Amino acid sequence: MDKHFIPLSVPNLKGNELKYVTTAVETEWVSTGGPFVSDFEAKLAQYVHCPNAVSCQSGTAGIHTALIILGIERDDEVIVPTLTFIAAANPVRYIGAEPVFMDCDDSLCMDPVKLRRFCQEECCFKNGKLLDKKNGRHIKAVIVVHVFGNMADMESILEIAKQYNLKVIEDATEALGTYYTTGTYAGKYAGTMGDIGIYSFNGNKIITTGGGGMIVSENSDYLKLAKHLTTQAKSDELYYTHDMVGYNYRMTNLQAALGLAQLEQLEQFIDIKLRNYREYSKILKNIRGLSLLPFCDMIRSNHWFYGVFCGEDYPVDRDQLIHYLAENKVQSRPIWGLINEQLPYQDARAYHIERARYYWKHVVNIPCSTNLSNDDIQQVGALLDIGKR
Repeated sequence: MDKHFIPLSVPNLKGNELKYVTTAVETEWVSTGGPFVSDFEAKLAQYVHCPNAVSCQSGTAGIHTALIILGIERDDEVIVPTLTFIAAANPVRYIGAEPVFMDCDDSLCMDPVKLRRFCQEECCFKNGKLLDKKNGRHIKAVIVVHVFGNMADMESILEIAKQYNLKVIEDATEALGTYYTTGTYAGKYAGTMGDIGIYSFNGNKIITTGGGGMIVSENSDYLKLAKHLTTQAKSDELYYTHDMVGYNYRMTNLQAALGLAQLEQLEQFIDIKLRNYREYSKILKNIRGLSLLPFCDMIRSNHWFYGVFCGEDYPVDRDQLIHYLAENKVQSRPIWGLINEQLPYQDARAYHIERARYYWKHVVNIPCSTNLSNDDIQQVGALLDIGKR
């Protein structure tokens, strides 16, 4: 088999992308005004069964906006996972609040057992406020990330949040299309169970606008404020009167045109992701020391990213595997470096980080684009079977 470069995750632009973007250019609606923006918002909201949605420039911008909407202020604390992309934590510092880093469970999402234990043992709950015993700060919110298209244990997390009066921001930037199939939240999509949900359309996500995001909520007042904040907080658009500090976070019509075409193909992309995941599973079950990380039983996952666990009896370690694949024209990557160990956050509170460190040492992400061919998957699988070489 001739080897060619296989990237980790790239866009699939084979639908109406060129047609819609061309329409935007030809009609000269290329900035933040234009019909594709409102159409994309409406169609996305309809897809996840939310009453409305507000577009923004990135998932990070969406989280930042959500924190402001929910009243998080300087010196408050927000509980965030350590095993995720750093963009989930940075907006907490944007507003002068402090993150408290939480461990993951075997889903790679936030561990609800440790979350509850932290609230019970490290905090006191007085007058409707959860206070950190260590410094007296008010813990106001938790940011839950649905990692790789998996679903965090929202039933447990929302129960804890209700008990301790915590706002919940769902970072569903990796999980558009994932929903519960059974349980209390059967039929509910990732991003639609907390107070505010955030999606991302970065270039490597399951659908892309090149860069962009979306804010959803069941609370119409939150969405009204989101639109106000993301469009520079203009109270009078004609006379440029502003009543708050706003942000230039609005999505452009060009981006929305691309996103609308991508959204039309989302279910097809999810089918391909699942098919490729199953093909990888067939290959890896015959390779000693390697296993494909599973997705939760209670969900229909979008299967965005595939994580391979390198066990102790695999011939090489994580880094050796990554380098070996690169030498053979296959792009892979480790899980993100744990956020509490990054230079800007080494002084932040971190609660018994154990499983996250364990998975960080052992997991490699392998190619997962929706335009992978079966030959590509076989090529990657053959390389993973290092014991035969």
